[in-house]
Amino acid sequence: MKVGIGPILSLALVTSMALAQSTMAKPAQDANVPNKEVVSSSTYVIGADDTLHVDVWKEPDLTATLPVRSDGMISLPLLNDVQAAGLTPMQLAASITEKLKKYLSDPRVTVVVTQMNSQRIFVTGEVLHTGAMPLLPNMNVLQALSAAGFTQFANTKGIYILRTENGKQVKIPVNYRQLLKGEKIDQMIMMKPRDTIVVP
Repeated sequence: MKVGIGPILSLALVTSMALAQSTMAKPAQDANVPNKEVVSSSTYVIGADDTLHVDVWKEPDLTATLPVRSDGMISLPLLNDVQAAGLTPMQLAASITEKLKKYLSDPRVTVVVTQMNSQRIFVTGEVLHTGAMPLLPNMNVLQALSAAGFTQFANTKGIYILRTENGKQVKIPVNYRQLLKGEKIDQMIMMKPRDTIVVP
């Protein structure tokens, strides 16, 4: 009897532990999701080319992952085009909730940015890492250049930023060496979405 009970108890113990872990793991994972949403919802401003996940609670037909078009709109079932660019995820969720009240008694909407494609800058020329780079909050030109790195042929005296303002492209020179020395910090250039840093 003792030989037979041992394996049974071991199996029961392993099974109960596995069930306990699976039931504990799921709430912990779900508990983390709102925190991520709160941070992004309160600070991030949606832009064109971003990808959003719009979740309408208990309405799978209205839940979708979709891109923000170049005109700043997204297309949703029942609502058609909805303005998304220029709003935070929390503001967009409130806007969609209000619009859905015509069709649902108590809509609960969550918006999460899954791809922040609008918040990018570009670095080109004599740098080690050319191409697109995520635009971090309050990122300045020195931080962007340090992330890109210079090649041995880089001309640090000729660095400039190309920026589109009011539909026109402007060229902003960068006093790299002075900034590096801590001089003229008041002229530190803060990066904006879609800026291009050129290192000749």
